[in-house]
Amino acid sequence: MNRVTARCALLLILSVPAFAQASSFAGSSAGSASAGSAGSSASSDSSSGDDKLVLQARDDAAGFVASAGRIRGVQLEAALRVLRERNQQAQQASDLQLAQAILAL
Repeated sequence: MNRVTARCALLLILSVPAFAQASSFAGSSAGSASAGSAGSSASSDSSSGDDKLVLQARDDAAGFVASAGRIRGVQLEAALRVLRERNQQAQQASDLQLAQAILAL
């Protein structure tokens, strides 16, 4: 069962880069419109910001995995929260499984 959960988490994490590209495009095109679109730009940018947050957590994830969970960086904590907010499968995965999946990016 642990392997299945780890694979689901890895698939979830591997989908983040593709999502980041799509939301990044939406944020940049919305930002180039008039000032009246500031609200839609902000909501688009927040999802691309979440994706960047997950990608930037790789160093913290490496420390977490290498220390068997004793070292918990701020960026990793934020990335785990974002992933669990987005996907129910990530809610069921352990912190270690998600950190390993982040490292696989």
